[in-house]
Amino acid sequence: MSAPDDQSAYWNSTGTTKTFGHPLHRAWTAGLDRGAALLDYGCGYGRLAGELTALGFTDVEGVDPAPELVARARAEQPAARFTVLADPPRIERPDGGYDAAFLFAVLTCVPDDAAQRALVAELHRVLRPGGLLQVSDYLLQPDERNQERYRRFEAPHGRFGVFTTSDGAVCRHHTRAWLDGLFTAFEPVDERELAVLTMNGRPAVATQLLLARR
Repeated sequence: MSAPDDQSAYWNSTGTTKTFGHPLHRAWTAGLDRGAALLDYGCGYGRLAGELTALGFTDVEGVDPAPELVARARAEQPAARFTVLADPPRIERPDGGYDAAFLFAVLTCVPDDAAQRALVAELHRVLRPGGLLQVSDYLLQPDERNQERYRRFEAPHGRFGVFTTSDGAVCRHHTRAWLDGLFTAFEPVDERELAVLTMNGRPAVATQLLLARR
């Protein structure tokens, strides 16, 4: 759940203290074989990978560009494998090497259009045809606080919805049209919205998508 190199200092320091709360929708994993190869991209400190292993999945790999977060993940979730991405979003895995992937609160930490497209293309590459991708992230939030900060940071960041948190993370909330365009190589299967807390403890609404690789 961390960002690429331009935010590496944040995610290897302040970011290691955060709590990531987007929940796994277990109904979407119910049909997966417990031996399926699962990828948690942007795994952070391994919370989601740990939940998957606790559900009985035996082949779970988390990847993240932040070495300090990966070190914490290895210490806290020894049943999963964790890899530091040397050249994100590139994953050292053959084409079609995973049965399912999870992208939880990662796009919000990748504000650049091209970087998001490259990440989604890499996930498409490493998923087998028909493999499932679960996405959990933020659309633009309707509350007054968020709308005000979108406007405040639109000029320096060049895009409505990109902002800097009070402790220095550059984040992005998305239009639905952007997300729909980002995942055109995937077939929509299901979706839902739910209340979550952000990594700084603020209430927000997350959108979760279940997609299948075309």
